[in-house]
Amino acid sequence: MHDDDAALALQALGWILSDEPRAERLLGMTGLAPDDLRSSLGERATLAAILSFLTAHEPDLVACADALQVPPAAIAAAAERLEGLRI
Repeated sequence: MHDDDAALALQALGWILSDEPRAERLLGMTGLAPDDLRSSLGERATLAAILSFLTAHEPDLVACADALQVPPAAIAAAAERLEGLRI
């Protein structure tokens, strides 16, 4: 796991959690309860799920990328690396 990917996932989570409906959608799609999410933030699968949540909905992907000042492709590539699809 690249440290940059983990950092990006945590930054993205902050952006996701800044909007309650979006945060609820993340929890619903991942099946994680808030405490489970919090306790698993160091796990590769959780970080991958956070970024995959964004890549599954382009408007959120683009808005998050803008907010974090990174290209949307950087988020997608980090998601793939965390999922183990790419090195």
